[in-house]
Amino acid sequence: MSTFIAFLRAVNLGRTRKVPMAEARVWLAEAGLGDVETYIQTGNLRFTTSLRSRVKVERLVEQVLADACGFDVPTMALTPVELREVHAHALTLPAPGGPEVRRYVTFLKAEPDPVAAAPVSAWAEEGEAAHVHGRAVHWWIDRPSQAARLSNARLEKLVGVGTTRDLKVVTTLAERWGGHGQVSTAPSGVTR
Repeated sequence: MSTFIAFLRAVNLGRTRKVPMAEARVWLAEAGLGDVETYIQTGNLRFTTSLRSRVKVERLVEQVLADACGFDVPTMALTPVELREVHAHALTLPAPGGPEVRRYVTFLKAEPDPVAAAPVSAWAEEGEAAHVHGRAVHWWIDRPSQAARLSNARLEKLVGVGTTRDLKVVTTLAERWGGHGQVSTAPSGVTR
C-alpha cells in the first residue's frame, strides 16, 4: 500500500464550496482508500491506497469529491517523502523582511516549465518574495494577503493550478504525516 497526502484547492472558504471533512473521510473510504485522516477544515488529507500513480490518486479523489459535492475540487497529492522534502527545503530559505513576514507554500498540480517559473522566482515587489522548487512555490509577504500583489490567483496564472498553505500548517503536516519521526521545526539561523 502507498501513502499519500492530498491538498484540496479552495474548499470550505465560502458558503458554496463546502466539503465537510468528516463526510470526505467516509466518501474516500467507500471509494477504497484506507486509513483516511484529515487535518483542520482546509482540505488536508492523508490516506493509503493500492494505487501508485500520483495522477491516478488525484483523479480518484477529485472524482469522489465531484460526485459527492457537485463541484470540481482540484487535488494535489504528495508522498510523505515529498512532503518532508518540501518542508525541509522551506526551512533552508531565508525569509526576506522582518519578523512579521508570513510564509506560505503553494503545492502545484504539476512542476512548472522553467520559463513560467522564472517570473515567480524573480518576484521583486517590496515586502514580497517567492521561490519555485519542483512542484512547490515558497513565498513570503509582510502584510495581510489581501494587500499583497502576489496571490494564489496570480500564481495560478503564472505556474498553474495549486493550493496554498501557511508554513505552520505544512510544518504540522510534515511532523504528523511525513513519517520517519519528528521533523525539525527550524535549523539554526533560519527565521520562521
